[in-house]
Amino acid sequence: MEFIRRRIETQIIGLTGLALGQLDFENPKGDPGLFGPDSVTWRVHGDFTSMMIGGISALLLQMLHPLALAGVWDHSNFRTDMLGRLRRTGQFISGTTFGTRKDADWLIDKVRNIHLQVVGTAPDGRPYAASDPDLLTWIHVAEVSSFLKAHLRYLNPDLGGEDQDRYYAEIALVAERLGARDVPKSRREIAEYLEAMRPQLLCDERSLEVVRVLFGAPAPSVAAKPFGLLMTQAGIDLLPDWASAMLGLHQSAWQRRLVRAGVWRIAPILRWAMRNGAVHRARRRMGLPPR
Repeated sequence: MEFIRRRIETQIIGLTGLALGQLDFENPKGDPGLFGPDSVTWRVHGDFTSMMIGGISALLLQMLHPLALAGVWDHSNFRTDMLGRLRRTGQFISGTTFGTRKDADWLIDKVRNIHLQVVGTAPDGRPYAASDPDLLTWIHVAEVSSFLKAHLRYLNPDLGGEDQDRYYAEIALVAERLGARDVPKSRREIAEYLEAMRPQLLCDERSLEVVRVLFGAPAPSVAAKPFGLLMTQAGIDLLPDWASAMLGLHQSAWQRRLVRAGVWRIAPILRWAMRNGAVHRARRRMGLPPR
């Protein structure tokens, strides 16, 4: 059983930002980072399964914004290295959540500097810049709303409304430090923001190409391929109905039930196997017992 556990854990870590190295989540001892173990952010971001599903859903939602898509299309190699993009995004999220203060600051400064280089003109003629405060807010909201939705569906549906609002208020810190403005900090503000953004969103051939790349992304192993397909379908299921309709990603009621049942069955196995993720290392840094 230990061999199986380690095998599964190795496969999981290969999908995360931990595969990139660079960050030491276990030192220096006692450093709480930006949030600390008592934060709701640690709870929401500490589960690989729900974060993976939320991340896939967030990517599809983000790419419905023409300017966000243009920046990724022109300045990213996601079409040939989707796994690499997911790892880099995972490193930023895990590092700013569970990393030390120094590492979190380093990651934020690094991304801010990268954003300054991402400028161009979208196909509709509008200029774009990754450092645009409004665009940063869109990327943030699409991401964190998807993370929380996945957490509620696949880990803790009983997370109270007050804690959900606290999560949004906590995690807004990262968006604001990246340069976002007017960041929503409650469930109500998030819902109102997403509704207000809908007229700005568009699904075109580039958006559909993101979907095709996501479905065709190579798995790190043959055994991981079915897992990747399940996570992708769960990410689609997590989308707001209007977003999945825009993308033409229709799932019947029985397909949604099947996907959710599949995740509910596999998630406990993944949680059993994962003992050395970012959250586990951060807990050791804080002198806390394993979860």
